Amino acid sequence: MSSTPALSSAQLNKRIISVVVFTFFCYLSIGLPLAVLPGYVHNQLGYSSFMAGLIISLQYFATLLSRPQSGRYADLLGPKRVVLVGLVLCGASGLFTLLALFWQTMPLTSLILLAAGRVVLGIGESLTATGSILWGINIVGTVQSARVISWNGVATYLAMAIGAPLGVMLNAVFGIPGFAVLIMLMAVFGFWLATKRPAVRVAVGQRIPFNKVFSRIWVYGLCLGLGTVGFGSIATFITLYFASHNWNGAAFSLTLFSLGFIVMRLLFSSYIGRFGGIRVSLLSFAIESVGLLLIWQGTSALMVDAGAFLTGSGFSLVFPALGVEAIKQVAPENQGSALGLYSAFLDFGLGITGPVAGLLIGHWGVNSVYLGAAVVVFFAFALTLRLQLTERRREAEKTGVA
Repeated sequence: MSSTPALSSAQLNKRIISVVVFTFFCYLSIGLPLAVLPGYVHNQLGYSSFMAGLIISLQYFATLLSRPQSGRYADLLGPKRVVLVGLVLCGASGLFTLLALFWQTMPLTSLILLAAGRVVLGIGESLTATGSILWGINIVGTVQSARVISWNGVATYLAMAIGAPLGVMLNAVFGIPGFAVLIMLMAVFGFWLATKRPAVRVAVGQRIPFNKVFSRIWVYGLCLGLGTVGFGSIATFITLYFASHNWNGAAFSLTLFSLGFIVMRLLFSSYIGRFGGIRVSLLSFAIESVGLLLIWQGTSALMVDAGAFLTGSGFSLVFPALGVEAIKQVAPENQGSALGLYSAFLDFGLGITGPVAGLLIGHWGVNSVYLGAAVVVFFAFALTLRLQLTERRREAEKTGVA
């Protein structure tokens, strides 16, 4: 679907929010245990910081492997069905977390159950998030893709902003069952709500193979994946960073990261259409790098909070800016596959951050994680700059031929 009847901005937003709310439920399920599980694995179960990071990263690897297929299924079966299955899997992750707590006296069994919960949550994330974006694009039209992706991101990081401190609070009052039960209840409510939403037609046309879709979008995806490392380093290890300095307020830093992200999405997402995705991405990567360097050199919790806010602000527009450019490379009937493959690079970036950062901590301390992340984001900046120069050269060649 490439066009939509004339609608006001408020009407467009209402239609989009009616489906990206399922992304909110999904990422609230992700955010609730995020600041709690690493400490549980490390302190209660007695495993290393590397293993704590690996358990968190299992979700991202599961999402990485399932994301391309989730896009293909959304193209073939329709996004509504894909979202429904995704919500069920998100709820199942809460059940596995409860079972892991029940087997806490057997650390290996508990760890395996936690790992299973992270895997099903990762698959649920890929289905729910990809399905919600495609659902929204089909409802309001491809010309509003940037708006849909931006609102989907707002839902994502609003959920993360609420989820991290809420998970810590629920864990302090009720223990792990506090947020595990909430995850299951959200899945039930979200499933019921999704059944009330109208389905959309599946686009008809020639569907090109994965390898051809990949060849058209991989550069945009690689830039996204590199830029995602900043988010991954904060989301996974900020609690250990604060603990290593005997500071309080790690969850607040996560909230500030998400606040910066949301403010930028709400105020400046229209700049993608005005200035182009590549230009917006370049500025975004520069801001993100500065934020990570502030955290690396942090001498106080306030300085780290400022770095987290800048990192979130910088990362905010990367996904929609590059995503709009990526889905332009394919026809509507292949946009689900393009979104799935493009998003898989985000999952890859998050997936490798945990174990690699865990190794850095073991050798050079937790501060080194943020220097390494800043270097990686700088590479994303350099690659995006090269992409911009290449596109300018092609445009100049076309103009010269004309």
